[in-house]
Amino acid sequence: MLSVTFLGTSAARPTVERNVSATAIVREGETLLFECGEGTQRQMMRYGVSFTLSDVFVTHFHADHFLGIVGLVRTLGLQGRTEPMRLYGPKGARRVLGAALTLGVERAPFEVDVEELKPGDTVERHGYRVLVFDTEHGRASVGYALVEHQRLGRFDPEKARALGIPEGPLWGRIHKGETIQLPDGRSVEPAELVGPPRSGRNVVYSGDTRPCESVVKAAEGADLLIHEATFGDEEKDRAKETEHSTATEAAQVALAARARKLVLHHLSARYSADADVLLQQAKAVFPETVVARDGMTIEVAFRED
Repeated sequence: MLSVTFLGTSAARPTVERNVSATAIVREGETLLFECGEGTQRQMMRYGVSFTLSDVFVTHFHADHFLGIVGLVRTLGLQGRTEPMRLYGPKGARRVLGAALTLGVERAPFEVDVEELKPGDTVERHGYRVLVFDTEHGRASVGYALVEHQRLGRFDPEKARALGIPEGPLWGRIHKGETIQLPDGRSVEPAELVGPPRSGRNVVYSGDTRPCESVVKAAEGADLLIHEATFGDEEKDRAKETEHSTATEAAQVALAARARKLVLHHLSARYSADADVLLQQAKAVFPETVVARDGMTIEVAFRED
């Protein structure tokens, strides 16, 4: 399973309807948090996101994207956590996040590692990797792409039976790429029964940014592109001045990247209660668009290769 739960979808400040930035990605039971604005831990409780997470990825250091880390770490300590926790961010992470962790007199009873990442870096995990790419939002800002490893090709059980291979361990061995020897002396190569490797899933998180080629490249063929859409077309000049994107610009990025689906988030407070104008502007360019709301969960399915 690969799912994305939007915990905070408002830009800059919370509103009645939306909290500030935070998105949880759950892959095969493992939870990763992208951004951790103030109040994120309460949103996690509200929407059923596990506190057993080990990794928090921050795109930049505007306060609405990381202030919630302080309370989250304190709560994890109160819950008796002992496992290490990893915080990632662009240049300046050790200084900014490190300072945040010193607020108050309490200290976390577990290790909190802060690692600085730069565009082109890769965080390797079992079965997937997180790629770091450049964005256009101030001097130190990045986006992240969660990219699964390739899957095994499709196994042909009918052909296996026709070759006289008994169902059981031999099927598993050849599916994993092992040449097998049958009792009658015949050898069977994996290519005879297994198709080409199939792609894994790919979720791209833009963070705050202007529409730019680095995001298009990172989102090439993405199953899900999560792109900020702070403003509507009527505020395109302000979007440019503040290094944000409009809904139309986010849709143009998705179209250029040939993404499968676009989710708009990080909305200005003026669209908090009614974001239909943003949705319509984006869908005019890229029909497979939705606007995130707090508590929304999207399941990311495998492609039919």
